[in-house]
Amino acid sequence: MTHTLQAALLGIIQGLLEFLPVSSTAHLRIGERLLGFEDPDGVFTTMIQLGSILAIVWLYRGKIFEVLAGLRSNSQSRAFALAITAATIPALIAGALFSKFIRTVLYNSFGAIAAAFILGGIVMLLVERMRPRPDVRQMDRVPLSRAITVGIFQMLALIPGVSRSGATIVGGLAVGLDRPAAAEFSFFLAMPTMTAAFAHDLIEARHHLAPERAGEIAVGFVMAFLASLVIVKPFVNFFRRSGFGPFAWYRIVAGLLIVAALAAGWWHPVNDSVQP
Repeated sequence: MTHTLQAALLGIIQGLLEFLPVSSTAHLRIGERLLGFEDPDGVFTTMIQLGSILAIVWLYRGKIFEVLAGLRSNSQSRAFALAITAATIPALIAGALFSKFIRTVLYNSFGAIAAAFILGGIVMLLVERMRPRPDVRQMDRVPLSRAITVGIFQMLALIPGVSRSGATIVGGLAVGLDRPAAAEFSFFLAMPTMTAAFAHDLIEARHHLAPERAGEIAVGFVMAFLASLVIVKPFVNFFRRSGFGPFAWYRIVAGLLIVAALAAGWWHPVNDSVQP
């Protein structure tokens, strides 16, 4: 398989899974390892995430313009902007404090990814069963205190395998948002959070931005953008009807398969190198 085709496939994985509660980062790590795709310092992964960010901005451009236009005259627009800003801050603080440890230790541990998959799936099943009756049905009506709680949940997404969207949607459901409101609030929260993470990772990896990789990055970026455009609205509709159940069981099964692969020696438990 050519590098261009590998980049396209990985871009599709990024785009399809970024906003689903299954962790696009973990799937990219697994996909890169299975394909033998080299990604020094995660440059490719960092760059193609911008495609997903731009896709969500495009899909919700009407609401974004409405909020920005109403910041001076509309109290509800100001309240929504404040909620998103406040919910973003916990992840920024956690990222500044722990990103180096996560990048150098957890990012390369398939054992940690497997554990996050399994535990995350269990938590999703529990939240679906035990969550309070929802009383917030619009993403722009989330009270500030609940938005901050969702932001605290988002901090868990720094751990590979947790899933940013999964953590924030779980947080939303736990504080009384209904399913569509929790999902769409998660999407809006992704814009500043992922943009900040992209900027940080880009600065960290700038020395590895080799010109010869520009083609691979461009292909992955475009495919991530297109795949995210396709998946977001159907996901909201599916989640409204079916909830977390299918995603939770997928996570549990995937986590157990990774554990089995580690136990069988297909991936070395220390450096995760592929075994012949």
